[in-house]
Amino acid sequence: MGEEESKINYKDKIQEIMSRRSSRRRFVDKVVSVSTILCVILAVIPLGSILIEVVRNGAPSLSINFLTQTPGAIGSGLGGIGPAIEGTLIVVGLAAAIGVPIGVLAGIYLSEFAGNGIFPSSVRFFNDVLVGLPSIVIGIVGYVVLVLTIGSFSVLAGAFALSIIMIPIVVRVTEETLRIVPNSLREAGYSLGLPKRKVVLYIVLKSAKSGVITGIMLAISRIAGETAPLIMTILGTDLFFTSLRGPVDALPLRIWRLASQPYQYAHDFGWGAALILILIVVGLSFGLRLLSYKRGFKIRTIAAG
Repeated sequence: MGEEESKINYKDKIQEIMSRRSSRRRFVDKVVSVSTILCVILAVIPLGSILIEVVRNGAPSLSINFLTQTPGAIGSGLGGIGPAIEGTLIVVGLAAAIGVPIGVLAGIYLSEFAGNGIFPSSVRFFNDVLVGLPSIVIGIVGYVVLVLTIGSFSVLAGAFALSIIMIPIVVRVTEETLRIVPNSLREAGYSLGLPKRKVVLYIVLKSAKSGVITGIMLAISRIAGETAPLIMTILGTDLFFTSLRGPVDALPLRIWRLASQPYQYAHDFGWGAALILILIVVGLSFGLRLLSYKRGFKIRTIAAG
């Protein structure tokens, strides 16, 4: 009887210890969950307040004339932001055409081919330095390299400066996203006799497609709102686009100029331009994700057929 009672007591003690640990784990889990929700709320509140403020102040200024006309004379209260919208789309599109391929390919190289030698470590170091480099410095580089060479402010100079800002962001996000892909997917491709380039392109990159697209949109959102590099490279104009070697307007420049004027209508136009800039970024993000989804759907449909 004594041995049986000791066994029962021993089992009871084990159950009590397990119950305490389980209760503590549930408590910690609840605390972490509540803390995470609170952090999300704290992060969303300022973002939501900014969006509400921009929509509230910018929506009344929106009209067909505002979106299509050239800026009027200062103090007249007339005109629009048509050239700024056109210039933003051209400059950001050209910068993305330069920066996205370079950034994605560099990220693939660092993740899949480079290893941990001196050269790739140096590339990663300078890439991180470039991420934190002030944009005005990049604008000065664009001014010295292209504006002085061409002899005028131009779309090419603006796109060059913005692409320098964009490339390190795309490189870092692409590299980190590809590293998350499980090695089992790579090994499965190698077991089928596929060369490494096809494994990386058709298996690894496709598996990390969502993260890579997120990095691209993050970079586009960053350069779409830059003002300092554009002051040094495209200067701004009240006219619509004429050539890649000439100046052009952009929404960040137009917002800056409108905000600096001592007229209420100019401030209202600035809020409207800020709202349009946000809508452009959201539209590009939605369109790029929709395009990638449709392409993936077509590929799955063909494979199923």
